[in-house]
Amino acid sequence: MHEILNEYRPDFSPGQWSQRDRHFLEAFASNPDGIVSVLRNLPPEITGALCSRASRATGSLLEVLLKEYIYPIVDGQDARLAGELEDTVRFLREHGFKHILNNQRAQAFYSKWLSQYGDDSIAQVTGTHVIVWGISQVAMKFIEDQRVGLEPIEKSTRYVNFGSKVGGRYLYYIPKPDLERHGMLGEYTATMDHLFDTYVMLLAPLQDWLRKNFDEKDSILEKKAFDTLRGLLPMATLGQVAFRGNAQAFEYLINRTAQHPLGELRWFSQEIKRELDKEIPSLLLRVSDEKSNAYQTYLNQRYAAVRDFVRELPLESSSKPEVRLVECDPESETKILAAIIFQQSHTSWDDALNRAKTLAETDKRELFERYLWNRSARWQKVGRAFENAYLRFEIVMDIGSYRDLHRHRMMTQERQSFSTFHGYTTPLELQHAGLAARFEESVQRADRLFRKLHSIDHDLAQYVVPLAFRMRFYQWQNFRQLFWETELRTVSQGHPDYRFIEQEKYRLVKEKFPLLASFMFVDVNEYSIARRGTEQQILDKEKRLIERLKDRLL
Repeated sequence: MHEILNEYRPDFSPGQWSQRDRHFLEAFASNPDGIVSVLRNLPPEITGALCSRASRATGSLLEVLLKEYIYPIVDGQDARLAGELEDTVRFLREHGFKHILNNQRAQAFYSKWLSQYGDDSIAQVTGTHVIVWGISQVAMKFIEDQRVGLEPIEKSTRYVNFGSKVGGRYLYYIPKPDLERHGMLGEYTATMDHLFDTYVMLLAPLQDWLRKNFDEKDSILEKKAFDTLRGLLPMATLGQVAFRGNAQAFEYLINRTAQHPLGELRWFSQEIKRELDKEIPSLLLRVSDEKSNAYQTYLNQRYAAVRDFVRELPLESSSKPEVRLVECDPESETKILAAIIFQQSHTSWDDALNRAKTLAETDKRELFERYLWNRSARWQKVGRAFENAYLRFEIVMDIGSYRDLHRHRMMTQERQSFSTFHGYTTPLELQHAGLAARFEESVQRADRLFRKLHSIDHDLAQYVVPLAFRMRFYQWQNFRQLFWETELRTVSQGHPDYRFIEQEKYRLVKEKFPLLASFMFVDVNEYSIARRGTEQQILDKEKRLIERLKDRLL
């Protein structure tokens, strides 16, 4: 099994380490030469700061660890600190904390109470940090679908240049065994190379056009160019992700990926288990037993079974980004008001609900204003009473921008598989700069390959879909989540594509629930460059709201 799955290992080396590099890295990373590595023996602040760099780092986070946290000490002028660090590294390499503390006792505890007796709560209090450098966007999104227990941060396609080659080739995943079996390896690599070649070719002329049309710093316009062209990047693009997880979440992740149809994810399941076993082996004993094997089968085969059932349903494509409010509770305002009353009284829910139903419109507004008293900024979250009413939005938008909304994992989000069926978006900047033709020719070529692959293997076909193509998903969220997401994702710094989606959600809610919408801090303005301008419009609205509250209640 191990040798077969290694055929799916990404053909990519995260770093070219010298003997000196490896000497230090092996004290702090379980597998410096591998795609997956567990961080160890680092203070929490360094670990957190290092993982946070995943979104902007062009290379491996282990390279950042060396350059910013280790070598400044080793090569610094303070010989005492350098000597202490060298002594610590030598100790960690030769002994390690787990070998001098009574780690066997801790392992026996977990083996008994977690593995044998199934006390899952104790797996939630132990965890670690993992970095993965060299995994596709398809696999990354599947991993990040996990709602609780994993906290990922990934390499940004908006702020980092993905056009560099490593080892003579662009960084994209090649599911070689599957492509060879279908006789499509050559066409796949040619199409992927063409997408990246186009990305690289358009960078310079697009930046020239941006300089002529926007009075901004070169650093801002460079990021704008990356952002504009990221639609050319296929879902096979290799990225870096770092995440902290507790043991229960890691166990679930291994079970989710162990029998996945995609070989890349099955390989990942094997690889992360091997690395985690170096640090927390007693916490993952169950994933190899018979019950877990049955669970892994259940988690993956159900999708194939459902697909066979719905195979005859018609394809409904979309020709533009759109939002539909397909479901909501007409009593939403009343139920939220009832929850406000319930929490600050000693009455029953029925009585609180009946009281809310009898409120006049002016009293409803006053009670909302009292509950949101002095709320003056979007980061001041509304209370739990707003969790008592839900909405379902069906959304069609480009995959690139979906990656940001995907981060709102606590609500229920379900997406359809990545495809080219809903068309793509050509950025306006490319149209105005006269560069749209090359962009469109490249994504259309990917579309043709996708349709060939989809007729053979719809999971495999996802790799060739460029981020410019649209996808369909739904969000089932309560009003508290709605406030948080729409207020956060409409600020001036946000991407125009997802700002449009969130503004549309706000507009639809405002039509149905104008009273609730009146308390939302949503920026409906447009900005030509993300992170340009200020939030003055929102600040002005916040000041007006506070003044209205004071006039009404004081």
